[in-house]
Amino acid sequence: MRREYLYALVAGGLVLAAALAISQDAPTGRNASPAQRAQNTRTFLGLGPEPDKEAAQRGAPVFQQSCSFCHGPQARGAEGPSLITSDAVLEDTHGDTLIAFLKKGRPEKGMPAFASLTDDQLKDVTEFIHLQVEDVANRGTYQLKNIVVGDAAEGKVYVASHCVSCHKAESFDHFASKFKSADQLQREWVWPNRPNDNSLAITADVKVADGTEISGRVTQISDFKITLVDKSGQSHTVERTPGTAVDLRDPLEPHQTMIMTLKNRDLHNVTAFLETLK
Repeated sequence: MRREYLYALVAGGLVLAAALAISQDAPTGRNASPAQRAQNTRTFLGLGPEPDKEAAQRGAPVFQQSCSFCHGPQARGAEGPSLITSDAVLEDTHGDTLIAFLKKGRPEKGMPAFASLTDDQLKDVTEFIHLQVEDVANRGTYQLKNIVVGDAAEGKVYVASHCVSCHKAESFDHFASKFKSADQLQREWVWPNRPNDNSLAITADVKVADGTEISGRVTQISDFKITLVDKSGQSHTVERTPGTAVDLRDPLEPHQTMIMTLKNRDLHNVTAFLETLK
């Protein structure tokens, strides 16, 4: 599933990252730190360990000199394919398989071997590539600018036409007073945090090829497995082998739909309106 998410992220940007951005057993809340949000996202999407940013910085000029002409400056594709959704990249951890792969290359497909680079240089390149995957997939650290520049009156109209069908009018009372800053408010109304009471938890029905059915709250999902907690509190990890069907349900799906059509001016206008609700 991780690869499918990344394909969608490349096409749809923020939307799917927001939709599946939290490992639901991890600490959450409006005041969660950027580092915690990033780790929650990384765990839930099965992105693997955090890239080594210092190594990625060292690897950047090596990648630019040796790889960018084919794969683009941010590894998102040029004459050659994007590396963001590459199986070879997604299956690698800190260069454990990519280093050998890069040394050998794929001459039959036009990819040269990089045998002249040292193992340390190649590891730095792999960290740079993993950081590009992180930048595309992990919006746990996404920070919206603290700039209230919209038209509050127009924002009120947008809320009336797009939000009150799901949210009661009283839910907007003193809305702005719940947040420390405008950027925090904006993050919350665009994509609310999932509270620790699991009221907004993603749930799923899983049917295994042998007919076994399991339902519960999703705590982790990846290409290869899904972990659920059932009503009794028991955790189940199911390998996503052929024939396994997964039906996900997300209470925040209306927000995902909204984001698909949300324009910049609506974003700013609604934030300006909600900022008036002290």
